[in-house]
Amino acid sequence: MNRHQLHPANTTATLPPLPITACSVFNACGLGTQSLYQALLDGRHQLQPPRLFDIDFPTYCGEITNDRLPELDRSLQEFSTRNARIALATINHPADGLRSAVEQAIDRHGAHRVGIVLGTSTSGIYETENTYTCLEKYGQVPTSFCFPSQHVWAATARFLKSELGLEGPCYAISTACSSSSKALASAQRLITTGVCDAVLTGGVDSLCRLTMYGFKSLDIMSEQPCTPLDQNRCGISLGEGAGLLLLEKPQPAFSHCIHLLGCGESSDAYHMTAPHPQGKGAVIAMRGALTQAGIKAADIDYVNLHATGTVLNDSAEMLAMEQLFEPDIHCSGTKGLTGHTLGAAGAIETIVTWLSLKHGFRPGTSNLKQADEAFHCTVNYASETDIPVAYTMNNNFGFGGNNASVVLGWRHD
Repeated sequence: MNRHQLHPANTTATLPPLPITACSVFNACGLGTQSLYQALLDGRHQLQPPRLFDIDFPTYCGEITNDRLPELDRSLQEFSTRNARIALATINHPADGLRSAVEQAIDRHGAHRVGIVLGTSTSGIYETENTYTCLEKYGQVPTSFCFPSQHVWAATARFLKSELGLEGPCYAISTACSSSSKALASAQRLITTGVCDAVLTGGVDSLCRLTMYGFKSLDIMSEQPCTPLDQNRCGISLGEGAGLLLLEKPQPAFSHCIHLLGCGESSDAYHMTAPHPQGKGAVIAMRGALTQAGIKAADIDYVNLHATGTVLNDSAEMLAMEQLFEPDIHCSGTKGLTGHTLGAAGAIETIVTWLSLKHGFRPGTSNLKQADEAFHCTVNYASETDIPVAYTMNNNFGFGGNNASVVLGWRHD
């Protein structure tokens, strides 16, 4: 098999729309969907130099302050990580009602019919780093550190399963920047194949030294707040956060909800870190999401781009966009507000498109001064309000050519 052969995954058939019965989000813009909406309207970035730990190079990041993170219940202390605390704050935000929606889903379907699938790239690496620091300094590992309940990818998913009393399937997906978009696709399959009646899905990621220095070694970290899509863009700003969504099987009572209409996935395996220069895998993912949704590219009202702020990623994505969309397609990148939240980016930015549908607006691109002249799509500088939005797409394209696109919209059947 040619290593450049492309592999679309389950993207050839139209699937039933799945209602998103609740969602919530937490990142540098604040806690809850309303905080994110206000930040999108305002358009000013929330990026600052890191405070969580010291690093020896200049950069900005989207960091959540420690005083906003709740402690886990004493009975679940083995799961205590920054990741789990971010997830707990998100699930408990009262205004979004996600926790109560999960409880209602358990009442409707039974705990054994409610699953959880989360995307992450860091999981509890921050705690593992601190543990090794302690080992080096004092010669022993802290008694509070539990590798399988803190470090491993599925740790936060297992924590939420215990915290919420879920008994359905529970696992994590880690495909770099596309992790939580792929988690949405996996949750969609669990429901459409009848394995689950509801799935709590999305992604959670937290800052750690490993990712900071890892991206620095690739020479793609910006020394200033990142400027996605700008002609003078010079790299990424990392971030942390969570985006959590509850998907349920179709029911008449949920016809008023915004629905997940389609997910497209591909693996182009072009390079370990660089995107395919013509965006071939990205095109397959976007086309697959449209096919599952049963709509055409011309039906999409807004695309939230992956738009990391690196020269290669933004250029490859725009080349892919131009193969499917006309120049009048409205698009933007929102990582200039939040930083690149890696494994949580897909879910957080899918919630951005959910907000676009809910409030009838198209978000702008924070920090954008002059869009790259090579880009032929319509890049939004500032948010546009009072716009009818029926269908949206969110793109996330990760390392190793792990690509995913998600289409949301109002129920149309």
